[in-house]
Amino acid sequence: MANLKTFLESCTDLGLVRLICTNGGAVLEVRTVIDKLYYAELPKGKYANMHTEDFEFHLNLDRIKTVKFEEGEAKRGNFTTYAIRLLNAQEEADLSIFLQWGKPGEYAPGQIAHWTKLRDEYGAVWHPAEV
Repeated sequence: MANLKTFLESCTDLGLVRLICTNGGAVLEVRTVIDKLYYAELPKGKYANMHTEDFEFHLNLDRIKTVKFEEGEAKRGNFTTYAIRLLNAQEEADLSIFLQWGKPGEYAPGQIAHWTKLRDEYGAVWHPAEV
């Protein structure tokens, strides 16, 4: 059975994405490609990490209990959005990964196909194996 490391490595082929983290007091969004992930085991848990020139990213893999694929409607514009939500035990999104467009609704070639391939492979709702 696949684990989150395997899944996240597969997300590198999504191309430009928007990573969204919320904590009730703030929302942080960054446009990036998922690339050069590395992993560390710390006393607080197992982490997936990514460093770029503009930001650092650290995801506690132990907290993620469910992965959901969601299609939705854009808040601004008339087009479909494609998201992957990494949910904790309380079913709250610790991380959302949205396909990012150039112009609204214009995704890069292959982006939607790869998102769909991942959803078909893992299922619309997936419970990952331990890391």
